[in-house]
Amino acid sequence: MTDSTQAPTADTGATALTTDQPAAHTPGEPAARTRTGGGSGRRAPPGGKPAGDGNRRPAPPQHPVLGQLATLYPVLFGIKPLPLKRGILQDLLAAHPDALTKDRLKEALALYTRSTRYLTAMASGQARHDLSGTAVEAVAPEHQHHALLEVFKRRHARTGEDVRGELRSRMVLAAEQSGLAPADYALRVRNKDEAANAILDDAMADLASRVAREQALLQAFEGSGKTVNEFAGMYGLHPIEAAATLNRARARLTTAASAEAAAAATSVAPASSDTSAAPATAVANDTTTGADAPADAEENNKAAAATDNGGQTAV
Repeated sequence: MTDSTQAPTADTGATALTTDQPAAHTPGEPAARTRTGGGSGRRAPPGGKPAGDGNRRPAPPQHPVLGQLATLYPVLFGIKPLPLKRGILQDLLAAHPDALTKDRLKEALALYTRSTRYLTAMASGQARHDLSGTAVEAVAPEHQHHALLEVFKRRHARTGEDVRGELRSRMVLAAEQSGLAPADYALRVRNKDEAANAILDDAMADLASRVAREQALLQAFEGSGKTVNEFAGMYGLHPIEAAATLNRARARLTTAASAEAAAAATSVAPASSDTSAAPATAVANDTTTGADAPADAEENNKAAAATDNGGQTAV
């Protein structure tokens, strides 16, 4: 099963971020209300009751299994959800074999992981969590990126505001959280939506420029023989700002060196014919729901051809 920890995707619909037309309503989410005319709200008719209250769309009914999950695991399925670990569906079935059935649980998780609340958690950069509420693994950059696009697309559809500037800033933050170089991050998360890719390219250009400036500043500092406070004064920076900038630049160098070392070790590691250590999540999952589905489907194909590469993001 590939991940049901996000909303479905073909193209993420980021084109809706650049149009005046609202995006299509997402099943399971409250429909956006359109205000017509001026004024600050509803007008009360002669009877005194605000107009429109009787026509308010009721909230969609909650899947009964989601009510069970919220009771059993309020930290994971409560008001502020957490990203779910890969293989969570199997974990839930194993923990509650008499209370949960596979088909009903799959339905519930599919609805849950398409919700804006859950996608917001996925977009935040938080780690994935197991049933105990313990953080166990990072959310893959492409999954976080998709969730981010979907959240902003829905926000644009609901409010009509231009969200591109804020989305661009959030993309920069997500790329920094990933530890990847801007070009590598863009290559990994790029999709078929050209409007989304245009925002991504602008964001990565901003980040690449900032990375270059900060690396140059680190080189200047290391060659200056000055303290951080003295160096900050030379460049008109606040000492705290200067220290944070230098630390970011050092961290990037450390991350890059670690990545190079890992790549070098992988290139010389002998091939193994032992497939017994293949990750269980790669072979134990058999549904495809959620925003991770496109990436996971590709990873499933790779896993089938290469004895499970462990790339699934499955629940």
